[in-house]
Amino acid sequence: MLVAPSILSADFGNLAKEVEAICKAECDFVHVDVMDGHFVPNLTIGPVVVEAVAKSATKPLDIHLMVEDNNFFVDLFAPLKPHFISFHIESERHPNRLAQKIKNLGIHPAIVLNPHTSPSQIEYLLEYVDMVLLMSVNPGFGGQKFIPNVLEKAMVLKEFILKRNPNCLIEIDGGVSNKNIYAIKNAGVDIAVAGSYIFKHPKGVKEAINSLKV
Repeated sequence: MLVAPSILSADFGNLAKEVEAICKAECDFVHVDVMDGHFVPNLTIGPVVVEAVAKSATKPLDIHLMVEDNNFFVDLFAPLKPHFISFHIESERHPNRLAQKIKNLGIHPAIVLNPHTSPSQIEYLLEYVDMVLLMSVNPGFGGQKFIPNVLEKAMVLKEFILKRNPNCLIEIDGGVSNKNIYAIKNAGVDIAVAGSYIFKHPKGVKEAINSLKV
């Protein structure tokens, strides 16, 4: 299992140190949640903070857009050359075009499904993206409980992927911990995003990250 700590749960007063700590602890990606206060009821970080994260990170960035104007934010963050930029199918009228735009910028495009959205809605987009992110909580805030039926969605999605684009990865985000990581892995997920579990782990970020690498 690849692990992508979500900096939404980091101590923003010591953000550089927090990012350095997870990278030294051998995380695989640094997950960055960007929220615009419109698509989700929360407002998070802009390009100045993400640029600071990129300078501190020795692992690739995984930028998750929870916004209404995806094109605007893709243009904003593309110069930082993240590994992934993911956008929500629920907020994008032209997902095929946007995925191609991201790919043309030299970035891996990814698409996100909210907990209620069926994988069948993106079956015919799978050949154009490199990852699908399944939200296992309702987007907007950290620290929520894992929604178990997302595991069923992951298994359905895996079948579509094997048929349409076997190289496409599955990522899951929300309520991930050592208590459900084996079930997540068994459902076919490749990358686990965790925020509170990692940054608030009583034994530190290294212990937390290692416990998810199953």
